[in-house]
Amino acid sequence: MRVITFEGPGRVLVGSEPPAALDPGSVRVRTLYSGVSAGTELTAYRGTNPYLTRRWDVGRRLFVDGRTHAYPLTGWGYQEVGEVVEAAPDVTDPPVGSLVWGIWGHRAEAVVPAERLAGHVLPPTADPLTGVFARVGAIALNAVHAADVHLGDQLAVFGQGVIGLLATRLAVLSGARVVAADAIPARLELARAFGAAETFDVRAGSVAELVRKRIEGADAAIELSGSHLGLHEAIRTVRRGGRVVAAGFYQGDATGLRLGEEFHHNQVQLVSSQIGGVASWLSHRWDVERLQRTFMELVHRAEVGVLGLVSHVVPAGDAAAAYELLDHRPADVLQLVFRFEE
Repeated sequence: MRVITFEGPGRVLVGSEPPAALDPGSVRVRTLYSGVSAGTELTAYRGTNPYLTRRWDVGRRLFVDGRTHAYPLTGWGYQEVGEVVEAAPDVTDPPVGSLVWGIWGHRAEAVVPAERLAGHVLPPTADPLTGVFARVGAIALNAVHAADVHLGDQLAVFGQGVIGLLATRLAVLSGARVVAADAIPARLELARAFGAAETFDVRAGSVAELVRKRIEGADAAIELSGSHLGLHEAIRTVRRGGRVVAAGFYQGDATGLRLGEEFHHNQVQLVSSQIGGVASWLSHRWDVERLQRTFMELVHRAEVGVLGLVSHVVPAGDAAAAYELLDHRPADVLQLVFRFEE
């Protein structure tokens, strides 16, 4: 069975692995599509992911000396959709023949515990491609929740990649007036289609100065570009006591992030949003599974359109060229999806 592996920085192999045994309580899923989460996966492709140079101490929740993962990194993806082709004798749900979404990596086939796919069956009329958005949609919804959006709030969303566009749409559905910022004109056009009241090309100047010409400042900002410069501008954009949700995956030193300026003088709240958990004040009601299911319900009720975000569907065998495209020409790609075929 084919599987995509990062052999080292910039080196991608489409190899094979033997079929896994079907354990009790599990189902065998044949992959149809596997979406690429470019921000996260490029950290593995480029070798910048902290797991490669530091060890994550789960008990103490600290990065310490050592390393968590080492090359080769096999099956790195986390947004898959496939068909259940076999079930262990003790499994009746999900049924054989159903299409399910979940996480099992960029591989042609996987054996997955059935309990992890509970509630993950796609409706019969759904396009299977919608299934690859469950995880990135949950990331966007998690960030919107962390921003504590209220009806009538002024919100700025920095970065209009897939997750940023979904955050824009979800914030609008939550009642916010959104200013969407990015450096790619085509993405700003999509942001307007997703409900942004205003868009701003960050190459033209300061988002903060634009917002403050009209209002005192944004009530909150969500930063999804993964740039420390973007995070700094998000901090400058919110009003005194406003909240900035840092939801990008920042790499390296925080060059350009000056915490002695607006952050300090405007008493800005800076919170992190990461899909490993929900905002602490919501944890008694929400968890990651609910985020995913809620997002998919919105998709299948046609309140969030995702298919227009798919810019590339490529055979899994072309993975090396696909990652090179993402690395060197990111403006040409939005959501890239691998197609697996026997």
